[in-house]
Amino acid sequence: MISRYAGIAPARDLILLRKLGERLKGKTFLHVNSTRAGGGVAEILHRMIPILKGVGIEARWEVIEGDERFFEITKKLHNTLQGNTEKIDEEMWRYYFEVNRRNAERLDLDADAVLIHDPQPAPLIEFRKGGIWLWRCHIDLSAPCRDVCDMLTTYSRKYDASVFSVAKFSRAMGTEEFIIPPSIDPLAEKNRELSAEEIQAVRDRFGLEKERPILLQVSRFDRFKDPVGVIKAYRAVRKYNDCVLVLAGSPATDDPEGAIVLQEVRDYAADDPDIRILLLPPFSDTDINALQRLATVILQKSVREGFGLTVSEAMWKGKAVIGGATGGIPLQILHGVTGFLVHSVDGAAFRVRQLLNNPEMATKMGTDAREFVRQNFLITRHTRDYLSAWYCIENRGKDVIEL
Repeated sequence: MISRYAGIAPARDLILLRKLGERLKGKTFLHVNSTRAGGGVAEILHRMIPILKGVGIEARWEVIEGDERFFEITKKLHNTLQGNTEKIDEEMWRYYFEVNRRNAERLDLDADAVLIHDPQPAPLIEFRKGGIWLWRCHIDLSAPCRDVCDMLTTYSRKYDASVFSVAKFSRAMGTEEFIIPPSIDPLAEKNRELSAEEIQAVRDRFGLEKERPILLQVSRFDRFKDPVGVIKAYRAVRKYNDCVLVLAGSPATDDPEGAIVLQEVRDYAADDPDIRILLLPPFSDTDINALQRLATVILQKSVREGFGLTVSEAMWKGKAVIGGATGGIPLQILHGVTGFLVHSVDGAAFRVRQLLNNPEMATKMGTDAREFVRQNFLITRHTRDYLSAWYCIENRGKDVIEL
């Protein structure tokens, strides 16, 4: 399996991945999250599980189930952990735990290593059956609402370790900590090379004229992604440069606010024929791939962000990206080298015009951006890091850990 990445991923990652597979061969590795479709975690797991199996590890993936009320509570939990003020009362906390208790009865949680993704299934630690347990937080905990974070810590401190995407996201959670950025799979449908015919078919289907520059943002319809701010920036650009704007996203089963935000965006677009709002079905990976390749300028104008893997996806296509200076985006965008970081609508509009008016700069940035992703944000490195964390915990206390 990993031989397919030879010549694409750095050789050092493949060598270490093979060695870790040899050391952990035959052991079981369970991942648990809250959705099988929509969002970066699900996308990564779809690609990572086969890689883990390919190096000899018995990997599997379970998804917790919950009703609308549960996901409304966990959405509030997500928002408060990223700094928004919302009320989560004792009854809501009890329901949150009860849904996890029911899932623990349904799921097989027996494994040599268990990686629990994000707050939704965090209470599953109370039903641990042995093995090494890691809690993987994909969101920004740098400035959470303290009472909510303290409550979450009652679960996180029972894990063997916590894993964060960026050092500044982490908090003292009462456990050992690892910093492991997420990744993209260069061989996935969303990132593979496309033929000219495949790209043209997508252009034709969405009615995107060849002669007009395209501004693109791909993300969930979430206020933290600031789609309304993107429309404002586009309107500022249109005073000077002809262009069209495409906002593309897919629904996620664990985000009950998505439909509300989508309607807000449609209302704000006000039937402008040059704003294309695309609600794509899950697994529209070829469409997203082609849209990113068709785009002249790609934005990820988040005001809060976990990591923002759509940035690396776009950079892998050789695009300079304009991103909000938040979350994991500054880890991906080297300002002025692989793209631009912005703090406002006016800043985003200025950088869009700079790239539209300087195609040579955009091309050079895009070339550097692709190589930066190759060196730092491919799934082979990500898988290697998870196995390294597991191996380190398993061998904790030994004087020498040899691979």
